[in-house]
Amino acid sequence: MIKNVYILLALGIIFILSACGGSEDEPPTPSPIPANRTVLVYMVADNTLHSFASVDVEEMMIGMKDVDISSCNLCLYVDDKSSSPVLYHFTKNGKGEVVKDIIATYEEQVSTDVAVMSEVVNHVFTSYPAESYGLVYWSHGEGWIPYPVTSTRWVGQDTGDGDKRMNISALASVLDEIPHLDFLLFDACFMQSVEVAYELRSYTDYFLASPTEIPAPGAPYDKLVPAMFYADGFAQAIGEAYISTYADNYNESLVIGSRNPWKAGNVWVAGASISVIKSSELEHLSSVTKQSLPNEVIDNVGLRNKIFSYDKRSNPMYYDLVGMMRHLVNDDVVFDTWKSAYDAAIVYWNTTKTNFSDQGGVFLMDDTYGVSQFIPGVNLSTDKAYRSTEWYTSAGFAALGW
Repeated sequence: MIKNVYILLALGIIFILSACGGSEDEPPTPSPIPANRTVLVYMVADNTLHSFASVDVEEMMIGMKDVDISSCNLCLYVDDKSSSPVLYHFTKNGKGEVVKDIIATYEEQVSTDVAVMSEVVNHVFTSYPAESYGLVYWSHGEGWIPYPVTSTRWVGQDTGDGDKRMNISALASVLDEIPHLDFLLFDACFMQSVEVAYELRSYTDYFLASPTEIPAPGAPYDKLVPAMFYADGFAQAIGEAYISTYADNYNESLVIGSRNPWKAGNVWVAGASISVIKSSELEHLSSVTKQSLPNEVIDNVGLRNKIFSYDKRSNPMYYDLVGMMRHLVNDDVVFDTWKSAYDAAIVYWNTTKTNFSDQGGVFLMDDTYGVSQFIPGVNLSTDKAYRSTEWYTSAGFAALGW
């Protein structure tokens, strides 16, 4: 019955679009027809985010009410401070109520370990084979910067046995062993950096993440979950679902620099941002970037002072990629060619007027484009690590003396 409703609704949308025409620049309308897809949410919450895990799980159960479980599988791995790790599969009982079936329980383990994550992901995708797959990585995050080069957060932090984090190279080794993904969503801070996406471009069709710090409550899964199972237009639909709750609750009256953006209901009201990268366009973007860069040494310290920083900490790491290229490329024609390649790669970008930084407070998001780029000069260890990224080499940043 649900599937029939989806099909009738989709046919109605197609009829309306055919009758009304429409601009070629308009994004495709997401289709509510469900895909045959298995999605795993990998929740590494054995850290300071543990109190938000249970709320997100409840949101997932709400979201699954609108999902056709005959063709869609949502699984959840949870490792938090309250109990040992558990792997769930969401389904519905005889009354149509969403329930969580336990697939597996584990002894206490380090969830950022490659062997641990590989076992979980392969267990899910083998047990629930599908035509397509999606993965959500839920935890702290620190973009491309390898641990322990930086002592701050990284992608996945497990504090159950010391302080263990997962580098991009380690995540790549996990992804190398599983089916190709339709999407990889990072529900973690600073993960929408061009260095991360380029390094992992061969493993997924789309990357969804924020270039800045994300609100502590993370994604609104009650709205996100149905979008994750769209057959067509799912990437845009997930992005729109992610931003929707924050846009609805956004408080524009907050003072810039304010460190207290909370209000009743534990909803983050200082804003949020999300972008979607189409991985198949990244190599072209890299090639055009290399052709566009000036062949001269650039004062990166002076450049950093001119470019919008998504990172409001004392040693910022993440700068707006478009803003950086606008300053580096003096020829308007060359820049426009580069920007066309960028626009082809970044298929969705949305932000509220302000976002929030734990150290910098509320800040404006004016003239931002949704993807970050590192500009060296912060410290020797970080600069050296940056030069080891595939993006640095392929996009030709050595020509700038970086």
